[in-house]
This record gives sequence, C-alpha cells and structure tokens, in this order.
Amino acid sequence: MQPKALVLTRPSVSEPLRAFWALVLGLALSFALAIQAEARGAPESFADLADQVSPSVVNITTSTTVASSGRPDLNVPEGSPFEDFFRDFLNPEQGPGGPRARRSQALGSGFVISEDGFIVTNNHVIEGADEIEIEFFSGDRLPATIIGTDPNTDIAVLKVESDAPLPYVRFGDSDVMRVGDWVMAMGNPLGQGFSVSAGIVSARGRELSGQYDDFIQTDAAINRGNSGGPLFNMDGEVIGVNTAILSPNGGSIGIGFAMSSTVVTDVVAQLREFGETRRGWLGVRIQNVTPELAEAIGLEDERGALVSDVPEGPAMDAGIQQGDVIVSFDGAEVADTRELVRRVAGTAVGKEVPVIVFRDGATQTLRITLGRREDAEGAVPAAATSEEPAEADMLGITVTTVTPDMREQLGLGANVSGLAVTNVDETSEAFEKGLRAGDVITEAGQQSVSAPADLEARIEEAREAGRKSLLLLVRRGGDPRFVALSVE
Repeated sequence: MQPKALVLTRPSVSEPLRAFWALVLGLALSFALAIQAEARGAPESFADLADQVSPSVVNITTSTTVASSGRPDLNVPEGSPFEDFFRDFLNPEQGPGGPRARRSQALGSGFVISEDGFIVTNNHVIEGADEIEIEFFSGDRLPATIIGTDPNTDIAVLKVESDAPLPYVRFGDSDVMRVGDWVMAMGNPLGQGFSVSAGIVSARGRELSGQYDDFIQTDAAINRGNSGGPLFNMDGEVIGVNTAILSPNGGSIGIGFAMSSTVVTDVVAQLREFGETRRGWLGVRIQNVTPELAEAIGLEDERGALVSDVPEGPAMDAGIQQGDVIVSFDGAEVADTRELVRRVAGTAVGKEVPVIVFRDGATQTLRITLGRREDAEGAVPAAATSEEPAEADMLGITVTTVTPDMREQLGLGANVSGLAVTNVDETSEAFEKGLRAGDVITEAGQQSVSAPADLEARIEEAREAGRKSLLLLVRRGGDPRFVALSVE
C-alpha cells in the first residue's frame, strides 16, 4: 500500500481578517524602518538646531598692547643718508623716542552658559588680553571681564553685564556620546563671523599634551577662530569646547579636537565659584599596570594605577604604600592612571573618599581625605638607607651598591639607597624596557635592596614562587617607576 501524499494547505482566512493582519504587519514594518532610520540615518537638516543655539554662541575679539620690534634690519650702511628714509618706510611705528606701542587683535569664539552673562571659551583666546569684546548673534556688543582661567585644560570663564537676560545653552553628557554620533560645531572661523559645520564623533578619549585631557575628535570643520566655540549634540547641548586641530597647513583637514564636557563642567564650576581651580590631590606617584607588572604583582589583569612613590600627604597619612595598586576610587573602578588623575582632580578638596588598593594578593579599603593639588605642587618624595660596595651581573644588568660618591654623581639625596646600574646589555630585556646605566634600583619584589645579594635573593624567591617576572622599583633623576623583568 503506497503512503498517502501529504499536501500542505493554509487554513482558510476571511477577507476582513486578512486585511487586518496585513495592516498590522505594515505598521510593524514601518515602525522598524523608522527606528533604523533614526539610529543610522543622517539628519535631514541642521537648520532647526542652528536656529535654536545661535543666539547663545558669541564671537570674541581681544586687544593687546604690543611694543614695536624696534630698529628695522636695514641693508644699508649705518649713517647712510638713506637710513632714515628706509627706517621710516619699513617701520613707521618707530618714533624719534624709540619704539611705539601698537594694538594687536585676535579672534575666537565662545558660548553663554547662564542668563546673567557667564561665557565659556578657551584660555588661549583671551590670554594676555587688555580688552575683551563679545559680539552676539544679534549684533550687540558688550565688554567682558575674566572670571578665571585654567591653562591645564585651556578653559576660561568670562562675564558680561547685560540689562536683559541672555539666551544660553546647557552642557550635555559627553560620556554618552559614541563614535559615529552626529555633532555640530559653531563659531567664528577665520574671522568670518557666525558659521556652522557638522560632522560626527570620530574618536573618544583623545589625549594631546595635558594630564587632564579628554578630547572628542570630530570631522566637523574647525578652523582658526573656532577656538572656544561649542560642539553640540543633536539636542542642542554642549558636549565639547573646540580647542585644537591637527593640520599641516593651518586649515581644517577633518581632524579637530574638543575638550569633553565631562572635564569642562567641573573646571567651569570651580572658576565661577572661586576664580581658580581647586583640584583634589591624593599624593601619590603612579604608573600604568602592564601585563608583566600585573603578573609580577599577582594581579589577575592589567587594571588600576600602580603606586610608584608616596610623598608626604593625604595618601601617606591614610596608609597607602609603594607598590599598592589603586583599583577603585570613591566607589568607581579605576582602569588606568589617566582615569585616576581625572577622577581625583574632579573631586572636592577636603572630601573623604574610600580608596581600594590591591596589596599582597588581597584588596583592602582605605579612607583618604583629599588635599588641594595646587597647594601641593613640588612635593618631594622620601627614601631609604644602605652602604656596601659590591658588583654583580644578573637579568642583563650590572649592579653595584650606591656609595656616597655615586649619590653625588647621580644627583641623589643623602638618604637614597639601593643598587646603581652601571651597565645594561643592549640585547637584554632590561635594555628593551628602558633600564640604563645611572638608574638606581631601590626595591625588588617590593622589598628594599641594598646589596647585589639582596637582588639575587629576590630573584630566587620569585622563581620558587612560580612567578615569571620580578618587580623592580627604579629611580632615575629622583623619579620612580616600576619595571617587571623576566626571571625564567
């Protein structure tokens, strides 16, 4: 008997019900396409956004008194009858009594952040200015005074006095911006007046030269004169202050940098309240944790900030030690030294914060009351003692005990002890990781060393413990850093 043939059929559906489901599916598809367009599509126009924020963006003109350069470089013999003619022709500002002062002008941008006239711009826009004039989108002009500046982040706060409330913009959260998000820049490029450019966030977390840097990179056109102007998100919030460009010719090539609002808002708040910055100070010298350092310390992954030195200050008072790894600050995990520096700087002076450190294979929590960084500049680190001339070769380096003569030659303090590096094998790992003759090893395996035998003992201990590397604390010119060398 042959099997029955199976025929697949659709259950019968009435026409009204079929029409209903077709409508539902159509709406669902339209909704899905709308979401996709919102997530990926370009805005139809930036015109509404430009209209919304333009009244709050300002042009800034500064004037500075500059002395004339003096006697021109004339290619005529001194005392020649033509000398006076060429001097007056080439340098008319040179008067009978010497150089005449002249006025120099510079242009920049800024934006209003409060209805009572506080304005944010770059420090380099107004630095050294005798007079500052603010031009608004309406054409009105007002003189401005400097409330405070911060050269470290290149931010300045100005103030104008206005009879009427001024339109202003708010700061947004730059931390939620993603690479690829749309942004709009506005300012006074090349002195052309109010101008708008648009682009995307090209990169996040860029660092140029400052220790507090957190720049947003964008391809929105930024040129000379845009400095100090705002970088907007699509909600009209300022998520960056346009500060610098990377360019071989001085013009925009699509690589611009805006200091993130995460950094700027803290600085602006301090400048408005105190007229100066008051950054938190932990009181440690730190370095990033590399894979080799993490293995030598016993840390599972390379995270946190490794403490290379603890001068007198809040950290020492709270019990932080050299060799600790700071893995959490004030309730937030620490990824690296840059993140720790920013978080400490943004924390109020005098605040007591919990700090979690990794020490001897375990974590512990310390409570530290922050000092003020500006008051602590130039703090001097402390050190140890020893004496005993001897020399040995190990780990690709030649070491000897630090003697009084060496201290003087290397510019070390009287209390510094350890092992002076007298030679480094150029084919060794030690040379590759930057050790050089003249360096001083003060610790190995987080223990003081004062003789070559101490270093040999630390190497053997690391091998017996199954470690692949040994952690060395190395000083050069008084600055300490940790280096992990293989002991296998």
